[in-house]
Amino acid sequence: MNSQLTLLLIDDHALLRQGLAELLGAVPEFHILGTAASADEGLQLALADPPDIVLLDWHLPGIQGSEALQRFKQQLPESLVIILTASDDQADLRQALAAGANGYVLKHTEPEQLVAQLRGCHKGSITLDPLMLQGLHQPVEVETPDLNQVVLTEREQQTLLLIADGLSNKLIARELGISDGTVKIHVKHLLTKLQLHSRLELAAWAHRGGFLQRMQQASRR
Repeated sequence: MNSQLTLLLIDDHALLRQGLAELLGAVPEFHILGTAASADEGLQLALADPPDIVLLDWHLPGIQGSEALQRFKQQLPESLVIILTASDDQADLRQALAAGANGYVLKHTEPEQLVAQLRGCHKGSITLDPLMLQGLHQPVEVETPDLNQVVLTEREQQTLLLIADGLSNKLIARELGISDGTVKIHVKHLLTKLQLHSRLELAAWAHRGGFLQRMQQASRR
């Protein structure tokens, strides 16, 4: 059992909870710790038996959205929290990123893709619906450092590029010829310098902040 990836499913629709539990429970490497209809109920279950991954709906009765996400991140720092929602609102996505979500997946995602995303998230890959990623290219007023005000080392720039491509720490380490631990240090420095909260938010900043365009221009010189 210890080798299985443990999941907690939180959604106020009983049919969806049951369907997800049956779908994901049929995957040998997954183990469903429990399901809940609200953030409060889910948090109680999670504190009693911390899961590897929490699948959290964005719109729940009672505590919801960024407040619910922040509570999970604060009280269960070792658990990954993926927002699984019907909302394709870019404002919801940006709030989730700012609150530290480890992923943002739409409910119309194909089952096979969802399973792959859960596996990838646990390994450190970016878990974000492709359609939502496109919207992050749009300019937005956000309290993050301007690209011209941030000094990144060459290794930090390389790491950020690979994070934006969706690579996990292990794959980044292999690509750059460094250890997983060194990658984690670079990620930590990036989060501090850019005043962000997660690698998913790092990827979003790279896509919308002009970093990718600047790096592409530099590679052509």
